[in-house]
Amino acid sequence: MAEQGFSYTAQALSDLAQQVLEQARLAGATSAEVEISEGSGQGVTVRHGEIETIEHNRDKAVTVTAYVGQRRGHAATSDFSAAALRQTVEKAVAIARFTAEDAFSGLADPGLLATQFPALDLFHPWTLEVAGAVEMARACEAAALAVDRRIGNTEGATVSQQQAQFIYANSNGFCAGYPTSRHSVSCSVIAEEDGAMQRDHWYTSARAAGDLDTVESVGQRAGERAVRRLGARRLPTQSCPVIFEAPIATGLIASFVSAVSGGNLYRKSSFLQDSLGTQVFPTFLQIEERPFLPRGLASSPFDGEGVAVRDRAVVKDGRVEGYFLGSYSARKLGMQSTGNAGGNHNLIIPSTGEDLAALLARMGSGLLITELLGHGVNMVTGDYSRGAAGFWVEGGEIAYPVEEITVAGNLRTMFAGIAAIGRDMETRGSRRVGSILIDAMRVAGDSEAGHA
Repeated sequence: MAEQGFSYTAQALSDLAQQVLEQARLAGATSAEVEISEGSGQGVTVRHGEIETIEHNRDKAVTVTAYVGQRRGHAATSDFSAAALRQTVEKAVAIARFTAEDAFSGLADPGLLATQFPALDLFHPWTLEVAGAVEMARACEAAALAVDRRIGNTEGATVSQQQAQFIYANSNGFCAGYPTSRHSVSCSVIAEEDGAMQRDHWYTSARAAGDLDTVESVGQRAGERAVRRLGARRLPTQSCPVIFEAPIATGLIASFVSAVSGGNLYRKSSFLQDSLGTQVFPTFLQIEERPFLPRGLASSPFDGEGVAVRDRAVVKDGRVEGYFLGSYSARKLGMQSTGNAGGNHNLIIPSTGEDLAALLARMGSGLLITELLGHGVNMVTGDYSRGAAGFWVEGGEIAYPVEEITVAGNLRTMFAGIAAIGRDMETRGSRRVGSILIDAMRVAGDSEAGHA
């Protein structure tokens, strides 16, 4: 019998995977891998108390990678019929025959494949009827609108529930998979005063519905964030300390991950080339990869190639201890896969102990960034330049909101200049970190502006 909400049992997906691998062998592939997945979900959005959208999704896919020697071909289909699977396999093999040989291509090393599959509590289906989701979205939006009379418009509140399952198998004998779920509630509103408008939002996301923040708290947070931005000004161009609020501090960690990931490293397009063992961060900073966190949003017993994952120190006492490598990039670098085909698992960056108020007090005067715009990060040089908005801080207290500014620096200098990490940890994604205080960055604004 299929799991709740699925059309296929896990065994049925495994059987299909084995059929695909056998068809690949018969078609002339010397090795092959396949991932078969299906998912379903529902999303309900309410705006001004009225239903804006009701969306239902049901998806399925088969992706086949076939190798003929060291030539690689890839094909995919959403049709699970025998004829469609056979045609997809034949396409993958045909493509492989016409591609150039690549000495580094191929399946993951059999000795690295996972053999133990701990239960990580990742599947919590949420049986929520449309009517119930509508009422939750209405309550969320109403809580946001009730924050302040200056919130007169809204982009709506959304309640989403998603679940999926997959099987990954390859011709080295690996075959495993598991179901997952992910649910969320979000709200976005617009505040207006003296003709000027400010928008902000908030959301909660978790594997289990019971782990979500209340819809009222999500709406209230969205409303409070929008209102506090009213009256924003520009700043004079200057250098000053900067705090990246926790939700966007995760982006700094993402930039580090990208810089020490296999694709950028073997292409020599990273400012952290050959950085293993080198001091990149202050000695107090640690980054731990924890793939086995129960209900973790990036937890898994193996990566996208079936390679076993493990707890490890990526950064220890500020030094880079590990890269993020899949099999291909590892071979290009003369190294071994770290179990990161498909990306990083849960990254934990411990706090230095201060809450956000303590970080503001420690900074004294400077910029608290709550929003970043644009994509001005050069991974080759580490140069960093982003549009920003947030708050100017004086005497350790928020003085007024600011907008239309640019923050700039170099990631290598920024990483080295991290002075503290807050305990207001962001937990809604794959990188868990609190607000980050950096000792100095260049803030470009209005040269004519002054502090009030």
